[in-house]
Amino acid sequence: MNDKLSVSVETIKVLRERTSAGVMDCKRALQEADGDMEKAEEILKALGVASAEKKASRATNQGLVESYVHSGGRIAAIVEVNCETDFVARTEEFKSLAHDLAMQVAAMSPQYVDSADIPEDEEVTPDQVCLMQQPFIKDPSKSIDERVKEAIGVLGENVRVKRFSRFALGE
Repeated sequence: MNDKLSVSVETIKVLRERTSAGVMDCKRALQEADGDMEKAEEILKALGVASAEKKASRATNQGLVESYVHSGGRIAAIVEVNCETDFVARTEEFKSLAHDLAMQVAAMSPQYVDSADIPEDEEVTPDQVCLMQQPFIKDPSKSIDERVKEAIGVLGENVRVKRFSRFALGE
């Protein structure tokens, strides 16, 4: 790590806007990456995943229920997403995550939250029937699990998808 590298406030601001990471985390990542914005983003992403793994055992007793009704009113989804505090549940980042998850449920029709929920005798492909393993509809290069871990890194709290329901006219 190059502590001598001077990182401009403007560069930190750009990285913060792109990643939603904290100011000091952005500064450290830019210093470690010798000012390379893409490399700094990768460093922050790794930090977010590591942060998510550390927080995984924390209780999630707050959160919100988010609904999504697809245009035309023929498909709808409702999802319960939990976090540690009501303060985080009221943030735009958390609300955005919950909305993305409700849209994912409406679009991809998962049957289970995670692969641990699949009955032992059922022969299914987890990345098709488990919400957390599905490719994210807004960015198929990452899974829903990765999207949630990114949010954990930004929010600083454990986040868990508790349950969901999908409704389609005629089903």
